[in-house]
Amino acid sequence: MSTDEGLSLDEGVRTLLLLMPRLVGRAKRMPVPEPLRTLDLAPRHLSLLSYLLFDGPLTVNELAARLEVAPATVSLMVGDLSRKGVVNRREDEADRRRTIVSIAETNREAVDAWLARGACAWRSALEPLTSEQRRVFVETLRSYERAVAGDGG
Repeated sequence: MSTDEGLSLDEGVRTLLLLMPRLVGRAKRMPVPEPLRTLDLAPRHLSLLSYLLFDGPLTVNELAARLEVAPATVSLMVGDLSRKGVVNRREDEADRRRTIVSIAETNREAVDAWLARGACAWRSALEPLTSEQRRVFVETLRSYERAVAGDGG
């Protein structure tokens, strides 16, 4: 039963079970900009490109840590995106063993357009919340992801 202060646990679960498929479906239907359509980009590429767009050029190891995958996995993704002209790779001037990855300027506008709608939607949803409420919301989504994956909750 609802209270003036919020939802019961069961109401929250029911609401989210109904909402999540719609949310995922809408996200999947976000159109890929024309310059990127023929490149067979997957959600894993979207995450990597998001980090590069928001945080700027990063090393393969930094990307691996943020994506929570092995550096070898990121190297394969970067190699694939580099061959497609979506990202550039260059040696780090300070340490030539490290590779710096950035979005190719020729595709920066298309990548930005691809991510902009989702970023604007999240900004609109999160802006009215306090920083503490945003932290709780993000941590709740992380906890849900872990639980669904069987990694504990």
